[in-house]
Amino acid sequence: MTNPDIVIIGSGIGGATIASGLAGSGASILMLERGEPLPATPHTRDTRAIFVDGHYRPKEMWREAGGAPFNPGNYYYVGGNSKFYGAVLIRYRRQDFSEMEHYGGVSPAWPFSYEEFEPWYSRAEQLFRVRGALGQDPTEPFHSIPYPFGPVPDEPPIARARAELKGLGLHPASLPLGVDIDAWLRDGKTGWDAFPNTGTGKVDAQSGPLAAALADRNIRLETGAHVEYLEASSDATTIAAVHYRQNGTLMKVTPKLVILSAGAVNSAAILLRSPSPNGKGLANRSDQVGRNFMNHNSSAMLAIDPRRRNTSVYQKTLMLNDYYLSDGKGGKPLGNVQLLGKIDGYMLRANVKLAPKFALDFMAGHAVDWYLMCEDLPDPESRIMVDGKDIVMQWRRSNMQSLDGLTKVMRENFRACGYPIVLSRPFDKRTPSHQCGTVRMGDDPATSPLDPFCRSFDHKNLFVVDAGFLPNSAAVNPALSIAAQALRVADHICKTELVA
Repeated sequence: MTNPDIVIIGSGIGGATIASGLAGSGASILMLERGEPLPATPHTRDTRAIFVDGHYRPKEMWREAGGAPFNPGNYYYVGGNSKFYGAVLIRYRRQDFSEMEHYGGVSPAWPFSYEEFEPWYSRAEQLFRVRGALGQDPTEPFHSIPYPFGPVPDEPPIARARAELKGLGLHPASLPLGVDIDAWLRDGKTGWDAFPNTGTGKVDAQSGPLAAALADRNIRLETGAHVEYLEASSDATTIAAVHYRQNGTLMKVTPKLVILSAGAVNSAAILLRSPSPNGKGLANRSDQVGRNFMNHNSSAMLAIDPRRRNTSVYQKTLMLNDYYLSDGKGGKPLGNVQLLGKIDGYMLRANVKLAPKFALDFMAGHAVDWYLMCEDLPDPESRIMVDGKDIVMQWRRSNMQSLDGLTKVMRENFRACGYPIVLSRPFDKRTPSHQCGTVRMGDDPATSPLDPFCRSFDHKNLFVVDAGFLPNSAAVNPALSIAAQALRVADHICKTELVA
């Protein structure tokens, strides 16, 4: 398939979901994925192999802007990072689509409203078979269709934690999850958060939309296909070819449409590496490709009671948004709180090198483990750059006052719930905490590379559909928003590009 109608680069949430939205259109579609299917081996439920030995971490290094190398936490498999995600499929709040003032500055608006976007959220929830419950969260936006399944049940220690938070007058709510809990636990008694999915327990990009897309015989997936650059037409108004390396050989394909869905960092890198007359890369008249990089400000928080064991297996069923729209006292927003998957001593060992294993096991066995997430605001100097084949990350964190405030108030809350020890630790750049914003959409080609349907302002046959299009990071997991926009863009392509 050297001249398909459409090439989709990447099989993560964006690429797989837009492929499913284009299925049945009659278009010939070639999907190029640099990774291979994730194999089912004993490592998949081995916490030491995953978290201490780094069995699944990529065999590549990125660099900080100052030159120091680091090993990123991005994964290259069919299904992308979603193979390891926490399966949280939550909508942005309605207010996230408008400008919102934070302690660190202003979060920009989307180029359309929540109400306009809502139907695709509902479709994405059906596609990913989301399990959830409406009516528990006061920040919850309007849903036109209920969740397709009820929530994953709380385990007894988590039911107790829910009751304790309610006792403080807070509003803990069930996390919307793409998890078939019975199928997951049949393959091993662990949580799913940060564990690789090799079966059907998690509805990730591969087990959900990609499986649906590949039922269409016009859609074909090639693995081990690492896209190196795009080639523009002679007049630079379209993309003429996609160049990729497979089994050591440089290959070329010439589609009518290109959908770039390699992830916020790698999509920006591909565009920046692509030859252009001005030397700034493709789709970059605005000089915004790679800029406005965001990566949620987040921390792990352990609420520990040495008198009570936490016997949970998976744990990750609760969230708290009482501080999402304000600090609870009339001040500016703080962020989202949700459970992590249940940790153990090996997971702690990955971050606490010197403590003896028995102490880490005791700590993990008596802790309820939480994830605090705050919005990172776009900054043109927070950016992804390329130096030859190297990726260079210059991440300028913003709005850290919100994370400090959320950490403080949740420490007070957990102590009030009876946990005498509350520990927290921020996540660093090695953890891909929802990287986004590098090829953002907007109404103005002077400030945004993409229009509201994720089409490049510069190249009429190029779409970028992954977390890179997000104009803001909000303070919730972005997977469902990416999937919903992918379905919206697929509908737009079918109506405007594939009409007979």
